[in-house]
Amino acid sequence: MNDQQTLEDEIKALIVRSLNLEDVRPEEIETDAPLFGEGLGLDSIDALELGLALKKAYGITLTAESEEARRVFTSVATLAEYIAAHRA
Repeated sequence: MNDQQTLEDEIKALIVRSLNLEDVRPEEIETDAPLFGEGLGLDSIDALELGLALKKAYGITLTAESEEARRVFTSVATLAEYIAAHRA
């Protein structure tokens, strides 16, 4: 398992834990599936919670309404790429 895969698995577990997704197991989250709307179906409140959890876990900060944040929060894969590049 490579570092990217490990990071993606960590993010999936973080999503389930921080958002209390009781009906979802981390391995059920598709790496390239959308996190919002279709796919996992998260909403703006989930985005705030997830943003806080990512800041605590990885030291990254994204402003909720920025274009960059929208792009980064597209999927687990895009989150992993951003975290790998911007970890504190």
